[in-house]
Amino acid sequence: MLEQELGIDARARGNEVRLVGPEADVAVARKVLEELYGLLRSGRQVHAGDVAEAIRMIHREPEVDLQNVYEDVLASVGSRNKIGAKNLSQRRYVDLMCKYDLVLAIGPAGTGKTYLAMAMAIAALNRHEVSRVILTRPAVEAGEKLGFLPGDLAEKVNPYLRPLYDALHDMMDLGKATRLMERGVIEVAPLAFMRGRTLNDCFVILDEAQNTKSEQMKMFLTRLGFNSKAVVTGDITQTDLGPDTRSGLIEATQVLRDIDEIGFMRFTENDVVRHPLVQSIVRAYDKHESRTVDAAEPTDPAKK
Repeated sequence: MLEQELGIDARARGNEVRLVGPEADVAVARKVLEELYGLLRSGRQVHAGDVAEAIRMIHREPEVDLQNVYEDVLASVGSRNKIGAKNLSQRRYVDLMCKYDLVLAIGPAGTGKTYLAMAMAIAALNRHEVSRVILTRPAVEAGEKLGFLPGDLAEKVNPYLRPLYDALHDMMDLGKATRLMERGVIEVAPLAFMRGRTLNDCFVILDEAQNTKSEQMKMFLTRLGFNSKAVVTGDITQTDLGPDTRSGLIEATQVLRDIDEIGFMRFTENDVVRHPLVQSIVRAYDKHESRTVDAAEPTDPAKK
């Protein structure tokens, strides 16, 4: 992978690796090997995706310390899984959540926006920094009608909240998560259930925020109480709202951009950490949508 990505020659014999090529590229390759070896010695597994990401990170920031980037967010939780940033953007995101009481994270699917926010929330709960964790998302009908689903209201909205449950069970033993939810320490609820509440001493995550309307977003942001943190995540390219409805997330980024006490994180397709195909798919859709917009724009007669 070093040879393919950097155009160098890497020769391994025994416990020695000889790198041959342009000085700058060899320096990057050496740094990658040394940093990844340090991760292996610390007990962390290294996969092919980690190698590619390490090369990109060290290209962008030669002095980067991968141990710091990959620091386990759940170290204090006793989770069976180690969860940490996988690239520089995710590391910055974690730092923003530590620094600010309100963070807005925008970017494509697969960048870890919600997953890392949940890890930070569970870690804060375990350290007794907050007394509750609240996970919420709007129950927007994405091509299907809620009314046709079987069951009562709770059963109807449960499929919309399923991704939050799945991520929660990744980070915490199922039995413990169930007990905490029964006691109300962890709450998973539709956004509509937030109206009229004041959320004190809690870590709140609003997921899929691109599907909020303007008034819903304002309602949510004004729920924040004392000793609380909120993280709002969404992908503004994948809204399920009608064509005439403005996304509350898009509006919030414009309305709040001058408030210094709010952290803003923007991920790009380069930050996708799912299957490598996901990056290619995101880029392909971005290109397609830009061509569609260009084709839809009226031609200026003066330029003919």
